Amino acid sequence: MAEDKNIIDEKREDMTDLETRYQDEPPIFTERKRWVLFALPFTFTKYLLKDEILTVVAGFFKTVINDCYMYKIVDVQLERSLGEKMFGLGTVVCYTSDTTDKVLRISHVKHAEQIKNFILEKSEKMRMKRRTLTTMSLNSEAGEGLDDIG
Repeated sequence: MAEDKNIIDEKREDMTDLETRYQDEPPIFTERKRWVLFALPFTFTKYLLKDEILTVVAGFFKTVINDCYMYKIVDVQLERSLGEKMFGLGTVVCYTSDTTDKVLRISHVKHAEQIKNFILEKSEKMRMKRRTLTTMSLNSEAGEGLDDIG
């Protein structure tokens, strides 16, 4: 009997795109969402940070996996409440150009400042690598009184 190959393995062998390679690389950061009280990791939300992608796995009965490519992350912010400061936690807020989540929150994690710096650095490198231009929406009220070019 001929050896049966999995269709996913066959496709993976055929594809060499950037989008398919991220699945095989190990995560650089793996963090769990924690309770603020005593920083206990008793939640069902896990964050996986890789070179090219950020993955959020959430849920117990119904699991939702959300991926966001690093080049889509436009800005990163670090928030720390008093409780988070007391237990060494932080919340990293990523503003993205992703269609599913415009604001992606990595809530109540340890090493939040390192994670923020990693995301900020990698997102910039990935935008340069993909030659992606990030633009912002200009307010129409601010442009009143300016003449159009032409």
